[in-house]
Amino acid sequence: MELQQNSTAFEISRASTQVQDKLNKSQRSRHKSMQFEDNLSHEENPRLIYLNDPRKTNDKYEFTGNEIRTSKYTFINFLPKNLFIQFHRVAYLYFLAIAALNQLPPLAVFGRTVSLFPLLFVLCVTAIKDGYEDWRRHRSDLKENNREALVLQSGKFRLKKWKNIRAGEVVKICADESIPCDMVLLGTSDPSGIAYIQTMNLDGESNLKTRYARQETTSMLFEGETISGLIRCEQPNRNIYEFTANMEFKGHRFPLSQSNIILRGCQLKNTEWVVGVVVYAGQETKAMLNSAVSPSKRSRLESYMNRETLWLSIFLFIMCLVVAFGMGLWLQRHKDQLDTLPYYRKSFFEKGRLGRPYKFYGIGMETFFSFLSSIIVFQIMIPISLYITMELVRLGQSYFMIGDKHMYDCSSDSRFQCRSLNINEDLGQIRYVFSDKTGTLTENKMEFRIASVYGKNYGSFVPMADTLQDTPIAVAPPPPPPPVGRGRWKLKSEISIDSELMELLHKDLARDERIAAHEFFLTLAACNTVIPILTLSTSSSCANSKLHEDVEAIDYQGESPDEQALVVAASTYGYTLFERTSGHIVIDVNGGKLRLDVLGLHEFDSVRKRMSVVIRFPNNSVKVLVKGADTSMFSILKEDDHIRHATQNHLNEYSSEGLRTLVVAARDLTNEELEEWQCMYEDASTSLTDRSIKLRQTAALIEGNLRLLGATGIEDKLQEGVPEAIESLRQAGIKIWVLTGDKQETAISIGLSCKLLTPDMQQIIINGNSEDACRSLLSDAKAKYGVKSANCRNGNLKGKKNAETDYLEIPGDAKLSNVTQWHAGKEEGTMSAPLALIIDGNSLVYILEKDLESELFDLATSCRVVLCCRVAPLQKAGIVNLIKNRTDDMTLAIGDGANDVSMIQMADVGVGICGQEGRQAVMASDFAMGQFQFLKRLLLVHGHWNYQRVGYLVLYNFYRNAVFVLMLFWYILCTAFSTTSALTDWSSVFYSVIYTSVPTIVVGILDKDLSHRTLLQYPKLYGAGHRHESYNMYLFWITMIDTLWQSLALFYVPLFTYRDSTIDIWSMGSLWTVAVVILVNMHLAMDIQRWVLFTHVAIWGSIIITYACVVVLDSIPMFPNYGTIFHLAKSPTYWLSIFLITILALLPRFIFKVIHQTFWPSDIQIAREAEKLRN
Repeated sequence: MELQQNSTAFEISRASTQVQDKLNKSQRSRHKSMQFEDNLSHEENPRLIYLNDPRKTNDKYEFTGNEIRTSKYTFINFLPKNLFIQFHRVAYLYFLAIAALNQLPPLAVFGRTVSLFPLLFVLCVTAIKDGYEDWRRHRSDLKENNREALVLQSGKFRLKKWKNIRAGEVVKICADESIPCDMVLLGTSDPSGIAYIQTMNLDGESNLKTRYARQETTSMLFEGETISGLIRCEQPNRNIYEFTANMEFKGHRFPLSQSNIILRGCQLKNTEWVVGVVVYAGQETKAMLNSAVSPSKRSRLESYMNRETLWLSIFLFIMCLVVAFGMGLWLQRHKDQLDTLPYYRKSFFEKGRLGRPYKFYGIGMETFFSFLSSIIVFQIMIPISLYITMELVRLGQSYFMIGDKHMYDCSSDSRFQCRSLNINEDLGQIRYVFSDKTGTLTENKMEFRIASVYGKNYGSFVPMADTLQDTPIAVAPPPPPPPVGRGRWKLKSEISIDSELMELLHKDLARDERIAAHEFFLTLAACNTVIPILTLSTSSSCANSKLHEDVEAIDYQGESPDEQALVVAASTYGYTLFERTSGHIVIDVNGGKLRLDVLGLHEFDSVRKRMSVVIRFPNNSVKVLVKGADTSMFSILKEDDHIRHATQNHLNEYSSEGLRTLVVAARDLTNEELEEWQCMYEDASTSLTDRSIKLRQTAALIEGNLRLLGATGIEDKLQEGVPEAIESLRQAGIKIWVLTGDKQETAISIGLSCKLLTPDMQQIIINGNSEDACRSLLSDAKAKYGVKSANCRNGNLKGKKNAETDYLEIPGDAKLSNVTQWHAGKEEGTMSAPLALIIDGNSLVYILEKDLESELFDLATSCRVVLCCRVAPLQKAGIVNLIKNRTDDMTLAIGDGANDVSMIQMADVGVGICGQEGRQAVMASDFAMGQFQFLKRLLLVHGHWNYQRVGYLVLYNFYRNAVFVLMLFWYILCTAFSTTSALTDWSSVFYSVIYTSVPTIVVGILDKDLSHRTLLQYPKLYGAGHRHESYNMYLFWITMIDTLWQSLALFYVPLFTYRDSTIDIWSMGSLWTVAVVILVNMHLAMDIQRWVLFTHVAIWGSIIITYACVVVLDSIPMFPNYGTIFHLAKSPTYWLSIFLITILALLPRFIFKVIHQTFWPSDIQIAREAEKLRN
């Protein structure tokens, strides 16, 4: 193409273009009028919006107002609704039933008020917390609904509260204001109809987005015409990336898309004002429809805890049966004495004679009542306080994780975030990590490094120190000087410039190579959605340093870092995009302005994997410029393209260097092709159903028979510390799978550079194009490496599972091979090396949707590394689900972009990276951080600590309550199964709530078995979580056996000590109350690994508080235990009993720990000893 440099020629061409547009428009209008009704007939119930006529728009009162409500409760429904939600916890229903039973006269073991106290306390605390949170939501809603916006009323814009805005009204928004509802743009302060918005509140992305008003409506506003028209749009939905509608205006119909709508919650930036019509208001806006929270996840350890709770329920049932059975036998044995025995006599004695009848219901009913009474007495066997304790402990753990300065990212000024508080301990049991590559392992800061233009390679990998376009770029040999104005653009980037390519661009030649290079950079500058932001600055770095001259600095805002890098590269080589409107773009080509009319844009999608733009040049020629992935581009190129082979070789070289690649191509459109495309394009654009499918079909019309121009290589550098983090995680026994949309060669290169793949690994590559091909490739690989099916692996597999790294070792008698890469289906020998599976998205289409999942699972779990390339977002979630459904292993997914959200939500633990692709991943995640390297500390340090703490916390709570209940059980057996208690009602209630709760919480938050330095130095210590060393069935049963012994010591030592005394039962109860608190606190003290000030205060303070409470309770005259502690404390026997109880109860535990740690020490214990020796 001959480059037009003359501005006059540009204006003439522009005028002729406008004439041609009018002619084409009249033809297309007739065509569209026939097609439009067909499109609408497929939309079952389109929403009709009459511009500036809200009454007609909502004549049936079917649309909601703009008032929003994010609160959960109202004043009327708060109590019933909150209670209904709280009683979804089965444990609460259990304690409600216990409290209800205690209200019945025959079963009133405790005081009726006292029995309700624990449940009421928990319900009230939760209700107050929920009520406070909801009050804050109400306050926020009130503030939001009462904000004001300018609404067109009686021909003038007047202020109106947001909550009163209705669909169909015309609203004006000024700069930096928030959008009150979803509006279709009618006009902006820019005559071209362009507006810039920030969508951070909606999708988390901080970069500016471009939105356009149609030229037809923009002119209406500037000419002061009456605003009228009709919009037909889709019904409200939560898809923020699509909008399907069309508008009738002055007898014409034209399409509306996502680029024409601004959504509630966004902010107007760099634009003085916009005017729009409301299409969705209030709860029907896309922001409100997307306000649902992420799916809640449940801790794995908590599910195990429910299993043990079931066992405790069985123990409780058995104890109640024993008491009831014993009661029945006792009553049967003494049935002839029931008239004279206390508590069971049939009648009261009055003046020596039988008086009114006593409430005796018969042996059968008394036995049944005894069973129910036993449930009430033993109720705390199921620890209701454990739920609150775990929530508080997790909250404290999260506080220290958030405050960890080692997980603070200075570059993004972001600290660690805990967005989910109920799965902290799962971080210590992760077996699989599924990671995105771009932006997660790499920085996602793209830099143009190299290019293949017309079959020739240009560029190098050595970055220049500074590339600012203040000065003409000198090359050797020096080209002709660029035109005046070349030096006025200033970029904020550092890229390398190839002097040979720069010289080619400046040669005044008409050869194919020169034309291809010109169109190549023109495509990079034009085929995108990047927004140029111009700012005026002063430069003093001219070649001769004579004068300061004004230059315009350009900053490019784009939705994709790749696009920004390509536009910056084009600008560096002299093709500077500096103006964009809805209908045209302007490019500075070596100092001359080139205005290009944009006739249509087919944006990138995951099906086509390419992007194209149709532009008209000043000389009225029309071209389609296309860029996309090589897998989708090579199939639509000309067959006889002679540079294809060279470009393909260059792409392979780029990929092997870890560069991201794109292929660039173009073609000229004839008038007939253009007219056909325009008709189909506008028909597809105005369709209310299947618009995306129709647009793809339209794109296929012009995206074919393309002329290859070249390819690009963009560098995405590894994040700092990634190789070290991956190596540490691997040593910890964690398998890392990388799921990326990049091509296979790029992914392999990045895998090698980050030490995910090692040279000694045997690479298995699966690239299948059909179900049969994939089945064959998987079967060949399994047979070659001796991989057995999962159901027979345990019995027949000759290989063994390495406990340290948990990868399948190939049997030693396997054959060796001299190559390190093996393509499935080719006959080669096997080798005894760790395996790496590399599979592409095309193969996964057949594998995940067919019956090949088990084959993939068997092969993948036998490999140390799995690398999935060219995968779609749903495929990422499918791979995570494959492991979740077929193993009990914990999974973690980490990513930074919107395409990682489904994977993050599918995994047991989701981690978001605060990266360059917005904050969608962060908002959907359970935890968020600035860099991938922090994952090492999160898992190996905080994950280990949290798992060890919470595991011990659960076991200790089971022990603490069980030892108390068993003490009561032994007492009941010695009191004729009467379900009486030696302890006061308040002592029983305070035991879990006050006496022993604080030490548990403090230890659960602060205790550390090892320092963070040791845990990072020896990653294999993380394997304790994989082996469930802190919480398992064995530990549970050992704890229960120890609990049984301690309860016996607790009950019988005072019994034997005071067997010959005249001590009353309430004094014995006071002794047991204090003794059990001291015992469980000493038990806890034996297991504390790290003593700090707060630990001392909690342990010893708990004992002091218990004594204080006992003294207060024993000082109340109305209580039966009045004054008992004052008499007991004077006796040496009292103190001796407590001492003997503590020694005898804990002695077996102490001996067992000493023997076990001496002869069978765990890795944790060995590391702890080494740590002590170092210190």
